[in-house]
Amino acid sequence: MPPVFPMLTVLSMFYYMCLRRRARTATRGEMNSRRAIESNTRALPINVEIVQYAKEVLDFSSHYGSENSMSYTMWNLAGIPNVYPSSGDFTQTAVFRTYGTWWDRCPSARLPFKRTPSTFCSQDYVELAFEEPVYPTAVHILETYHPGAVVRILACSANPYSQNPPAEVRWEVLWSEAPTKVNGPQARQFTPCIKQINFPTNLIRLEVNSSLLDYYTELDAVVLHGVKERPVLSLKTSMIDMNDIDEDEDEEKFACGMDALNKQFSIVTLREWPTNGYFDKLPYELIQLILSHLTVPDLCRLAQTCKLLYQHCCDPLQYIHLSLQPYWARINDTSLEHLQSRCTLIQWLNLSWTGNRGAISVSGFSRFLKVCGSELVCLELSCGHFLNETCLEVITEMCPNLQELNLSSCDKIPPQAFNHIAKVGSLKRLILYRTKVEQTALLSILNFCSELQHLSLGSCVMIEDYDLIASMMGAKCKKLRSLDLWRCKNITESGIAELASGCQLLEELDLGWCPTLQSSTGCFTNLARKLPNLQKLFLTANRSVCDTDIEELAANCTHLRQLDILGTRMVSPASLRKLLESCKDLSLLDVSFCSQIDNRVVLELNANFPNVFIKKSFTQ
Repeated sequence: MPPVFPMLTVLSMFYYMCLRRRARTATRGEMNSRRAIESNTRALPINVEIVQYAKEVLDFSSHYGSENSMSYTMWNLAGIPNVYPSSGDFTQTAVFRTYGTWWDRCPSARLPFKRTPSTFCSQDYVELAFEEPVYPTAVHILETYHPGAVVRILACSANPYSQNPPAEVRWEVLWSEAPTKVNGPQARQFTPCIKQINFPTNLIRLEVNSSLLDYYTELDAVVLHGVKERPVLSLKTSMIDMNDIDEDEDEEKFACGMDALNKQFSIVTLREWPTNGYFDKLPYELIQLILSHLTVPDLCRLAQTCKLLYQHCCDPLQYIHLSLQPYWARINDTSLEHLQSRCTLIQWLNLSWTGNRGAISVSGFSRFLKVCGSELVCLELSCGHFLNETCLEVITEMCPNLQELNLSSCDKIPPQAFNHIAKVGSLKRLILYRTKVEQTALLSILNFCSELQHLSLGSCVMIEDYDLIASMMGAKCKKLRSLDLWRCKNITESGIAELASGCQLLEELDLGWCPTLQSSTGCFTNLARKLPNLQKLFLTANRSVCDTDIEELAANCTHLRQLDILGTRMVSPASLRKLLESCKDLSLLDVSFCSQIDNRVVLELNANFPNVFIKKSFTQ
């Protein structure tokens, strides 16, 4: 019988090598539970842990609040807690713009991009700067209302307070998980198990997905724990999963920076296999269809296998739809350059969240559009802080067929740059939420872009006279189906009358937090009578909405699906019953802080109209 000891010796050596690899890298942190090591891992006590709250909010994609106040804004995340451990709806917290799936069910909803990986589910983000760069040991998120929205936490290698920006900016995922439904809206301290990284950071990014929430999530503060020196780990390991080694190596190759993705884009060396299996016997179109289900990185990997699949994977027909938003941390000028030859037929392009902190230059973006912009129909650029006037000029010159343009939260674009958009007369959708567009430029856009069907002007604070804007819409934009005027400060009954008379195809209208509209002028009654196709109407925080307005909606807008009358004191339960009986398609009714609608009334309405989600917010 052959001896078994030599085999045991080999296994022991391999086991020892695994442990050495763990100790050497020291960047994994605590492993994912599905392939975890049962270990007693602790940092040697040579570092004092630093605990710090966010010093500053650097960037974010949206917020519920106004640009000119602190209520419900992302800026509330800076500093010590204002509310925690209390639960409820408080103005001193940070709140994103949307929740649930209601915005995906509106006439203005956009179709999702193809090839979006199932692992990417982020909808919004906020970036926080801390005083001291540390190696993170824990991140505490204080959630005070409807928790459960945070799906990803990232750390950045760049120090926002450094005078010398780094040559390369790295983002590392500390924790990630799919959206989960949390039972109850009560406050909690969320402390996920984060992995260790090999660089100090004082820039943390939270990404959220609110699709499973019953109401707006509210965040109060973020606490970063960390040490100044990189921890030295002592490993006492009792069991290790061998599959973990290969999986971690693959993750490193895929996610350790922009170079990995760029190498995949630019690879030209192909392995020589004796045959292509049976793929070369399939019709070209069938192979194309099969490959259309792959994500972009998988497509780039597959291109390395053989010449036949390389040809298919680089075919411009595979890049008609291209969303680079899931890979925002790794996209730069080099990425766009490598993609140029594959994107000559591209029609839908999503570059949202990409290019910040110098990753994409104006010249790199311009070169890409000059090669790939001629067929573009849809261009998503939300939170693209590299964009300037030159970029908008290139878009209008190189994209003659453009129908949809999203510049949401592109707050670095100067006001005069928006004049260029008027040259794109084919536009049907234009998103200018939280931009610095001014009145003159907007009037020009409305005058020349008469095909507009969807327009978002939410939180555009530099427009001086919304009545004039509404009048121009009524005269020129007869095809308008959705309009977002969230937090416009100066529209009156005059502008509403012009809008309702000229844009009678409107199906969605957001007039939330528009304080100059008063029900006593008849403006809401006029809306109800002139816009019978309304499916969504937000009159959020308008204290003057009354029974007459609700009854007019019940009589004239029977297709209504979503109504927000948060904060009114003038609506009674009787008028709501009439509305619910008349509007059979109604699915969302927000009566939070409506003084005449108490919890007893909500329970009664829920019992009689079970298909309607009736929301009643509270404060403790």
